[in-house]
Amino acid sequence: MPEKAPERKSKISASRKLMLKSLMVAKAKEELEQEIVEKDEQKAKFLEEKAPPIRTGGLSLAELRILCEELHTRIDVVDEERYDIEAKVLHNTREIKDLNIKVLDLRGKFKRPNLRRVRVSADAILRSLLGSKHKVSLDLRANLKSVKKEDTEKEKTVEVSDWRKNVEAMSGMEGRKKMFDAAKGQNQ
Repeated sequence: MPEKAPERKSKISASRKLMLKSLMVAKAKEELEQEIVEKDEQKAKFLEEKAPPIRTGGLSLAELRILCEELHTRIDVVDEERYDIEAKVLHNTREIKDLNIKVLDLRGKFKRPNLRRVRVSADAILRSLLGSKHKVSLDLRANLKSVKKEDTEKEKTVEVSDWRKNVEAMSGMEGRKKMFDAAKGQNQ
């Protein structure tokens, strides 16, 4: 039986690990809250710069109408810009999805590992597969059987006789007796 490797014991106790985890979570929570506060401050600062407070005190009715019309034209311009930006974003997200699908199709389902180029001779591959005890030669021509032309010619020149005579001779009970006698003679 193979021996099991001894399990490594942790250098930190379980209670210490739990305490460290809780401290990490508390620190992350504080940083997240601080980040939210900073974003709110940046937003308020940006709005103060881009949209100063409107002074409507002491304006006549005609001046208020003119101010409202100016604000409405600004709002229309901003809405058009927002619509254009949203259309660009939707178009870009569609393109990104299509490209991701193409990449996945090209790459296949799974990410293939980068393979290293290794130069190994065929004899070395066979030696690794079969073991060092077996000697295998990759010279395939030496392993092929040699065929002599004379053997094939002899096989072709077997007696060719009239098959009708053979059929007549073997027909009936006499033919069967001849076959039986011939088989019996070969066995002895």
